[in-house]
Amino acid sequence: MHFKSADGTELHGWFLPAKTGAENAKATIVFSHGNAGSVAHHLGFIDWLIPAGYNVLLYDYRAFGQSKGTLSRKGIVQDVTAAFNYIVTRKDVDSNKLVSFSHSLGGAKSIAAIAMKPIKGLRAIISDSTFASYKEMAGLKGGQVGVNLTTDELSPINYIDKLTPVPLLVIHGTKDTLVPLTQGEALFKKAKEPKTFFKVENGAHTDSLDRNNGEYRKKMLAWLDKVLG
Repeated sequence: MHFKSADGTELHGWFLPAKTGAENAKATIVFSHGNAGSVAHHLGFIDWLIPAGYNVLLYDYRAFGQSKGTLSRKGIVQDVTAAFNYIVTRKDVDSNKLVSFSHSLGGAKSIAAIAMKPIKGLRAIISDSTFASYKEMAGLKGGQVGVNLTTDELSPINYIDKLTPVPLLVIHGTKDTLVPLTQGEALFKKAKEPKTFFKVENGAHTDSLDRNNGEYRKKMLAWLDKVLG
């Protein structure tokens, strides 16, 4: 399926109905993936949610996969809003039971997008391995040169406190060498209640929900059951 972002950029995604049927889903999750690959590369982040009773919209932001356009920070933030605008047009989706789930860069753009344009029917926000600041990440990877070349425009640290009252779950591995745990901790500290932090011992950048036979997948599902009521 295809839908358009605010500037007309055509985006591509997959709608994956819950095993129980789209109309019977506990909620519909919009998944915003990180800075690599396309929808097919990120199935492992969400395929376990389908048998758990959730619909999932898995989409590529601009310049990734079959989505059109050129990459820009403002553009990918708009693409998050576009994904939610699309999902509520589906007759097989309960627009009052929506969840944002994102990984890494997907979390950064989702936090900014949701804070700037609150989404009606959004019941929960989950951010996995997300960084707090573009500028700090540039410094970690490129030193002072990276800092000088980067701005903190649309950085999630400047928006995360505006997500309340939607319940927030932050997930971060203690052994994440790409986005340090301190970035997740900074986001969580700045966020307002209601908020929950899953610190995954020995979790790396992409495997926190996989570790220990899916221990944190079960915890995430329990958290969703609680916040969805």
